[in-house]
Amino acid sequence: SDIAGSDIAGSDIAGSDIGGVQSAGDLVVPARERWSAATRQFDSLEQEAYLNLWRTFDRLKAIEEDVFGRFELSAQQYNALRLLEEASPGTLPTLSLAGRLVSRAPDITRLLDRLEARGLVRREREPHNRRIVQVGLTPAGGDLLARMHELVRECGARQLGHLGDDRLRALIALLKTAREPHEPRGR
Repeated sequence: SDIAGSDIAGSDIAGSDIGGVQSAGDLVVPARERWSAATRQFDSLEQEAYLNLWRTFDRLKAIEEDVFGRFELSAQQYNALRLLEEASPGTLPTLSLAGRLVSRAPDITRLLDRLEARGLVRREREPHNRRIVQVGLTPAGGDLLARMHELVRECGARQLGHLGDDRLRALIALLKTAREPHEPRGR
């Protein structure tokens, strides 16, 4: 089927229960049966779920980009700064930092070059092994994060605060379960 032209926005998952069943009056219909009877624009239930994740990510990312754009940062740069803040006053090896980012960073060197050019991070080569580069947060990087803190917290509330604590916990658990078989070992 042609998913590019399908109406993912019209795909009603809002009334679905995360437990996999939806109530319609006295009738309880398992999710897979509901999908096969009513949703023909997708090749599978898995495809519909994935495309809903993708569309949701797109909508939530737009809110986040507005906040990070005010500080001329990408979400990935912000993520790197937060990880370095956790390690501060210490440092992290570049590859360790790259491995801890929320999304893959195929060019961690370029990401760090941009942050270093702005004075937000510092890099040091290990004296005993020049191939290892340690990265740390500068005072300017810490100051930037402090200025951003409240706006980032408000961003999260705008993105998902309407779900409430119980639904957020259920969503987190479900997303972890969906991601688990695809995570690198040891992460």
